Amino acid sequence: MADEITLIASFFFIKYDYVQKSPMDERRPQLKQQIFAFVSSALVFMIVYNFAAWYASEVEKVPSFVFDFEKYIPFLPWSIIPYMTSGIFFCSVFFLCKNQEQLKVLTKRMLFVTVAAGFFFILFPLKFSLPKPQVNASILNVSFYFLKLFDSPFNQSPSLHIAYAFIFWTLFRELKRFRTLFMLWLIMLGISTLTTYQHHFIDILSGTILAHISFIIFPYRKNDFRYRNFQVANFYFLSGWILVSAALLLDKFSGHLWLIVLWLAAISMIIGYHYQKNRIHFLKNNNGKISLGRKVFYAPYLIIYWMFWKFLRKNKKPLEIAPRIYISSRPGREDLHFFKINPDTLVYDLSAEMEEIPDLKNKSLYRSVPFLDIGTFDVNETRQLVAEITESYSNLPMEGKIFIHCTMGFTRSSVIGILVMKNILSLPVDEAVTMMTGIHKNAVIHPYLKDFLKKI
Repeated sequence: MADEITLIASFFFIKYDYVQKSPMDERRPQLKQQIFAFVSSALVFMIVYNFAAWYASEVEKVPSFVFDFEKYIPFLPWSIIPYMTSGIFFCSVFFLCKNQEQLKVLTKRMLFVTVAAGFFFILFPLKFSLPKPQVNASILNVSFYFLKLFDSPFNQSPSLHIAYAFIFWTLFRELKRFRTLFMLWLIMLGISTLTTYQHHFIDILSGTILAHISFIIFPYRKNDFRYRNFQVANFYFLSGWILVSAALLLDKFSGHLWLIVLWLAAISMIIGYHYQKNRIHFLKNNNGKISLGRKVFYAPYLIIYWMFWKFLRKNKKPLEIAPRIYISSRPGREDLHFFKINPDTLVYDLSAEMEEIPDLKNKSLYRSVPFLDIGTFDVNETRQLVAEITESYSNLPMEGKIFIHCTMGFTRSSVIGILVMKNILSLPVDEAVTMMTGIHKNAVIHPYLKDFLKKI
């Protein structure tokens, strides 16, 4: 099952996955379990798909939804080949699961997208509207005849071909051989839903969104801190696809100006990509500066973060967690008098989203050590940082002090503060956590972080 998310140049694939694991779930699934999962998913698909198709066929008038640009999509008869392989993949993915957790998550996702799509087929039936050209090649003609018998023209949005393709990839990407081939083939499968004249573009978008929702509802290794970035990235990617859909719909009904929403979609997807790669410097460089180009491109994201910081942060005054060691949110100019900065003050800026104010940065010994918000704490980087702070503390001048801050002051500064307290005060982790929550009433220690703190 995918343990990371990768944004591929095509719009068809993003790798997702997580959920808490246990010794039982790590065992290889038995063949009878895999057969049961496959048969259950296949039966649900046949019942839901055929009932929805029958229902739509009884409706007096079933509409279609077409974007203007779809008239330029060519009909490619040969693309029926990758299109038809979806059925083969459906039958095989259950037997690629390496552990029981993978099988459970796969089955839940397959059942969820099938049933959810069925509801949309019934509540909002759509049909394909473009006439399909005649196919002359005899072999391909057989395939299209088979498709006509078994593939309904009504069950359109969301496209199960697309939703399943995303789910298939979470298993195929684990293969040691032919991984790239399967990736390219699944991309062709996704494109073939358009070039075989089986689906309209709205079906592709809705199928993509449905697949991503399933990744969020049924994550893989949910409480494993190493996969936290991937869980956060899921939401950024899902938001990106929703924004793409919104941009195209607004463009269709309200004018081309709304295509600017695609900029927001790109920002969301790119940030998701950076999260899955844990690229802590995607905004700030090693000196804590954000370049002008990045400020312009990420402007909506930076504005939103500034608003969160301005109105939602709590600990504006530094909290002393140990003698001459303080934590806080990122201070503003109006808060600086609380900090009483001097040239012997060490400032550790954990924020990856906002620049430090010049007054604080220029009047102290400043270090930019960013961590992504509500994301993964890299074990090695965290150990190095905590060791550095501990060493710096032991060598502090008489007037020296240490400030540790993140943007909002809820999680990142609290976690690093706990580990520093553990080192300096020689405390067990649990006691350091209790002490921190007693000092910092607004500290947020997510469940996934408790395991991380124990690892450190």
